[in-house]
Amino acid sequence: MTEVEVMELLVSGSHRFAGRPADGPSDGPADELVPQVQVRRGLGLVGDRYYGRPAHRDASVTIMSAENLPRHIDPAVGLPRTRRNILLRGVDIDSCVGSTIVLDSGSGPVAFAVHRPARPCAWMDVTVGPGARRALRGKGGVRCTPLSDGVLVLGRATFRVADEAPVGG
Repeated sequence: MTEVEVMELLVSGSHRFAGRPADGPSDGPADELVPQVQVRRGLGLVGDRYYGRPAHRDASVTIMSAENLPRHIDPAVGLPRTRRNILLRGVDIDSCVGSTIVLDSGSGPVAFAVHRPARPCAWMDVTVGPGARRALRGKGGVRCTPLSDGVLVLGRATFRVADEAPVGG
């Protein structure tokens, strides 16, 4: 088990990166960053744009390592500009593809199947700054499916890799 920090949590009901990156993102709600999230097995984060959407069942939650944020491009970059949901400090989440991970921020364990990388797109060069897409290649976080219900909150948490993801899971 590893001690980590849940640095940011983002739940957004709106798709802000639609259309061409050159047109810029649409305005989003000011309350996207939240102190806690409710996680629902197989559905995602309650209130998020991907919650319960069949096309996103295997990728309804994105988790990113704070150490991989391109702070050399913009020191203030965070989840609203990368459109990831959970920002962790203290773990290389990108190395967990194909595994089941468990996070516990004090309210009980929440398991996620880590299915694939969250590849950075052209939007990163617009929302973060020129060169961000390249800087995030291989370090853009992971796309997951929640395997249990629970609550995650900001602050200290424990992290562990439970096992390899089940076949077809």
